[in-house]
Amino acid sequence: MTKQTNDLLTRGPSDHSVRDQVVEAATAHFGHFGYEKTTVSDLAKAIGFSKAYIYKFFDSKQAIGEVICANRLSQIAEIVSNALADVPTASEKLRRLLRTLTEAGTDLFFHDRMLYDIAAVASRDNWPSAVEHQARLRQLIQDIIQEGRQAGEFERKTPLDEAAEAIYLVMRPYICPLQLQYNLDSAPAAAVLLSSLILRSLSP
Repeated sequence: MTKQTNDLLTRGPSDHSVRDQVVEAATAHFGHFGYEKTTVSDLAKAIGFSKAYIYKFFDSKQAIGEVICANRLSQIAEIVSNALADVPTASEKLRRLLRTLTEAGTDLFFHDRMLYDIAAVASRDNWPSAVEHQARLRQLIQDIIQEGRQAGEFERKTPLDEAAEAIYLVMRPYICPLQLQYNLDSAPAAAVLLSSLILRSLSP
């Protein structure tokens, strides 16, 4: 998460240990009861702080959810980075990207459903953490296309930004938490079929 985003999410005393304690407790509480069903009063009771004290560190429940969401999206970004490391071709990077994102999202859905819901709310309401994550994915796709063009794997006629955006939109139903939850059954097959379709469209 960027410093600018972090500054918008938190306020009050620069006491990282207390903020971390609030986030840790909120992660557990949201994970058990769900984000939308939990109030700041519920969190205050669970942590043993007053609601007013929590507001010294976070200006809203969304601000707490933002930190949790950003942490989860950061984990997914790291998984993607590790999956793409040392992959020799741009074509295989695109295949690996879609497969890794669908697998990571599906795993989160089935193992931390309530926390998955935070990511879905963030996507629905365009939280800064979700918007930044989407921008990173778009840039990653564009970088892979550029790499493929330089290696002679991909065509060069389509404007780079147009090609990247089109590929992102094709992938979106299987990488966006808000949409993936309705496409879980078809996600594994879609990752294979859509990757092949995308690569055919990019062939020189």
